[in-house]
Amino acid sequence: MDTSQIIHKTAGDLRVRPNLADYEAECHRFSWDAVSHELTGLPPGIVNIAWHAVDRHANRGEGERIAFRFLAAGMPCRDVTYTELCAQTNRFCNVLRALGIGKGERLFILAGRIPELYVGLLGALKNGTVVSPLFSAFGPEPIATRINLGAGTVLLTTDALYARKVAKWRDRMPSLKHVLLVAEDGGQTSEPGTLDLVSLLRNAPDACDLTPTTAEDMALLHFTSGTTGTPKGAVHVHGAVATHWATGKYALDLHASDIYWCTADPGWVTGTSYGTIAPLLHGVTSIVDREEFDAERWYRVLRDEGVSVWYTAPTAIRMLMKAGPEVARRYALPRLRFIASVGEPLNPEAVWWSKEVLGLPIHDNWWQTETGGIMIANTPAFDIKPGSMGRPLPGVEAAIVQRGEDGSVSIINAPDKQGELALKQGWPSMFRGYLNNEERYRKSFSGEWYLTGDLARRDADGYYWFVGRADDVIKSAGHLIGPFEVESALMEHPAVAEAGVIGKPDPVVGEMVKAFVSLNPGFEPSDKLRLELLGHARTRLGAAVAPKEIAFLELLPRTRSGKIMRRLLKARELGLPEGDTSTLEGGT
Repeated sequence: MDTSQIIHKTAGDLRVRPNLADYEAECHRFSWDAVSHELTGLPPGIVNIAWHAVDRHANRGEGERIAFRFLAAGMPCRDVTYTELCAQTNRFCNVLRALGIGKGERLFILAGRIPELYVGLLGALKNGTVVSPLFSAFGPEPIATRINLGAGTVLLTTDALYARKVAKWRDRMPSLKHVLLVAEDGGQTSEPGTLDLVSLLRNAPDACDLTPTTAEDMALLHFTSGTTGTPKGAVHVHGAVATHWATGKYALDLHASDIYWCTADPGWVTGTSYGTIAPLLHGVTSIVDREEFDAERWYRVLRDEGVSVWYTAPTAIRMLMKAGPEVARRYALPRLRFIASVGEPLNPEAVWWSKEVLGLPIHDNWWQTETGGIMIANTPAFDIKPGSMGRPLPGVEAAIVQRGEDGSVSIINAPDKQGELALKQGWPSMFRGYLNNEERYRKSFSGEWYLTGDLARRDADGYYWFVGRADDVIKSAGHLIGPFEVESALMEHPAVAEAGVIGKPDPVVGEMVKAFVSLNPGFEPSDKLRLELLGHARTRLGAAVAPKEIAFLELLPRTRSGKIMRRLLKARELGLPEGDTSTLEGGT
């Protein structure tokens, strides 16, 4: 990967003064204690994500500002102010209390981007109830597995999802006491053994006293899949609100005047941290679109709603690229000033495409379910090195480390040396455990360092570059090959829409590189194209790193959050068990 190309930022590129204008000075000045002083208004020792996100604004004269604008095809948009959101979340809190649901019990949410999802999430947090969002695309078994692992007592879902995915499995979820249903047609529900949420909310008081929660009280439970059949439940606390506020300020550059659109599925941690909490903390207006991806619709939303800050996924960017620049150029986007991306590393080609077609580069950033918030980012005032994750945000200390056989780690200080990305403990949104799996949690740390499992390198300017998951890295003839680098090189070819790369066992070199590619419109799979792509990669990467085999697929397997599932490609190639496929896009 050519890391010498830089998109230099100048004052003329910035339409508003960025929140992080002087990186070195802000990192030196920053403290998490100072952030806590920004989030004032509650008695000493009390911290509550929902109160800080909603009530704080309603109580200080900002209540008439629009918090959410909900969009759905064929329906008028629905605006909800901070004052209205405060009242609605209070009602949901009172609904839970009337049902006898208290602090520490678990609410699971299985729904698309409907208003009741956001009201339920925030209202439950006011009650001290722990919230666990689920992908609406999950099938019955993944839903039941997670509810049982999390000992869920309440489920909020729609009548259609309940009928298709929950009703027949209800007796396999013994902890589940109540199911709150929302009718997808806007009417009332009457499923046996369930409660109509809209009716309950209508009859509930719109004022309530906050359940006292502290910074270390559990707030959110996010399940993340691994290579085994058992999902991991990452535990997050109310104190994470400090990270949500700081990263919304620095990484997403949110200002109160912004119109913000995060396209993340609400079942994914990004849909909670940055589709809900962070924008509310900064008092911005969030666009929430119920519909699935459609290039024309997305450009219309950006234009018609005057979106100024847009946070999306590399998969969505690649799909926009596949739709072609002529579609984008039909839509003027004068208010759009900042685009950020997360989910998997963003290929350099996408950054350059956005700069050319949309007039703005895309700013990649990096974090995990376990970190709870953005850790490393390209911020608005940074020069961008396309393909880089950026630099650690203020309050975050990162390092490249080498693991020893005794479990200790040593920091690799030399630039451009590959190792494992580690973060020093101390940021507020760090997960506090894997649910019911303390041993697995302990293995994630070495002393004061959280070991991410991602291989990376840091260049001489302090920018971090993703290499691959530790278990994805390909070992071939003594070389350690990061699949992302190979995928990015293949995507530079005009025929390639997406690429996924694995290591395939080879008796001579250990592993050989095999690539799977999907093609852009106008290109068809052929032996001629395969040879052309092999030659392109060999010229770009050299013989030792370039793939030896290329296979064409119409679609690559991806999670709902957009990550290409390399382990699934490898399992299918080698005839191995596929492991947990519950987050597979399109799977149920």
